[in-house]
Amino acid sequence: MAATDTPLLIKRYASRRLYNTETSDYVTLEDIAGFIREGREVQIVDLKSGDDLTRQYLLQIIAEHESRGESVLPVSVLNDLVRSYTTQATSVVPQFLKMSFDMLRDGQSKAMESIGDINPMAKMPGFDAMQAQQQAFIKAMTGGMMGAAAPAAEANNSEAKETDDLTDIKTQLAALQEQLSKLGK
Repeated sequence: MAATDTPLLIKRYASRRLYNTETSDYVTLEDIAGFIREGREVQIVDLKSGDDLTRQYLLQIIAEHESRGESVLPVSVLNDLVRSYTTQATSVVPQFLKMSFDMLRDGQSKAMESIGDINPMAKMPGFDAMQAQQQAFIKAMTGGMMGAAAPAAEANNSEAKETDDLTDIKTQLAALQEQLSKLGK
């Protein structure tokens, strides 16, 4: 399923079954998680009331993955999230999380592009196959969060630039985390 500008509309029937309006079939939460991993935005609405249920279902998908031992969120982060609902930091937390994930996606994209940078190893036999394996590994490790990566042959950044970019991202993330912790006190 290709990513498009319009969200995939999923309707929830009174029976709580979820209906994919594009393919005219019923889907599960795992199907919806797959659509999202492929880069597709989804919108889930109640058929009868028209209420937007997207947030509720996305949280349910996260909770199911966490309960199966596929932990992404450390307990300390979960504690901070709970605290943010009871403090004045609630206005900052969504912005912080969005910026953090935007930075993560940008950093991952830059890392993928820099895999094919000009370096002496690029002339080594089998280097292209090794790059393809690296790209597949990174995509698998990130669960497709990056969306489609540019082919290695089209990348133009140097390894030094990658290091600088990653350092910048880490510095910015640390600063944002420090600001968030100050707001939570």
